[in-house]
Amino acid sequence: MARFFHVTSTRNRASIETYGLDWRRMGTTPGIAGSTLPEQHGCFVCLDEWEIDWFVRMNNTGGPVDVWAIDGVNEDDLVVAPEGHHYLPKPIPPARLSLARSEIPTTRT
Repeated sequence: MARFFHVTSTRNRASIETYGLDWRRMGTTPGIAGSTLPEQHGCFVCLDEWEIDWFVRMNNTGGPVDVWAIDGVNEDDLVVAPEGHHYLPKPIPPARLSLARSEIPTTRT
């Protein structure tokens, strides 16, 4: 099993530590692309450092972001969204997550 990553607002940290990654819990904090509703029924994942950096640069959350490492996921379980990004169509429990990078500031002006 490979290690994947997820980029999200730091405002989601407490929820992720408690509930894991679950698109059904999306609240008032926008997604990394600025959406207020889930774009897919699943959690987007980054496959490599290039993709992590791409999502960090996209940051439309209005503040800093965290990068979460995801372990224990089979690559065959990933689905490719129409935009070409991968997502896992099920929640990811907190036991499979660790904070890889935190408080990455927005680069938008």
